Amino acid sequence: MSDDGWNIAPPPFSAAEALVALRRQLRDLRPLAEQGSRFTLRGLSVIELSASGTQIDARLAQRPLAVPQWTAHTLKSSADVRRFLDTVRQQLRRWSDDD
Repeated sequence: MSDDGWNIAPPPFSAAEALVALRRQLRDLRPLAEQGSRFTLRGLSVIELSASGTQIDARLAQRPLAVPQWTAHTLKSSADVRRFLDTVRQQLRRWSDDD
């Protein structure tokens, strides 16, 4: 029996489409507010996003501060986007626990 016909590849990653979906999912995380290409928490920038060709460049603040230290993330696949969203959710829980 042959595998022919079962070689199904996932669709190619579209950074522009993924960025639109990512922004929508981040807006659904209620404490975050969207302001242009960044997201804020209580008026402080905590996420910055930009798409460049085949990837999304994301920066996530280590803590919500006026001048935060950033952790850079390069998202090149849907799996990377899901991991980034999981990381954001974890950070939001940590930040709310710190309050």
